Amino acid sequence: MISIYSIEQAIGAHEAWKHHLQMVIDKASTDIPVERIRGDKHCIFGIWLYGHDLSEEDKAHARYKIVVNLHAQFHKVAAQVAELALAGKQEEAGALLHGEYALVSDRLTSAMVDWKAALPGNPALA
Repeated sequence: MISIYSIEQAIGAHEAWKHHLQMVIDKASTDIPVERIRGDKHCIFGIWLYGHDLSEEDKAHARYKIVVNLHAQFHKVAAQVAELALAGKQEEAGALLHGEYALVSDRLTSAMVDWKAALPGNPALA
């Protein structure tokens, strides 16, 4: 089942990625393998998103599909930022972080906020 709390946690976790990626750029190193960053099923939100907590009805909803797509894009661009930084291309990594990554991240956050706003039991709907 979708919960407001789960979506709020996901928003916070994905906002923390920008800081993490900036550190990857600054240090030209990461403790998370790039392929793991690229995979959208490895983070806590991805595990929840693809797991058994959501019903088939939840997963058939258009909001779910939008979030899944944006979440995959988010991880793809995050991995590209890390790859550039690890290759010593800090300027390019920074441009990607503040460009396409920021755009995809904002879209993902907006989609999650929209999803959360539409959930039954949301105080904003009362």
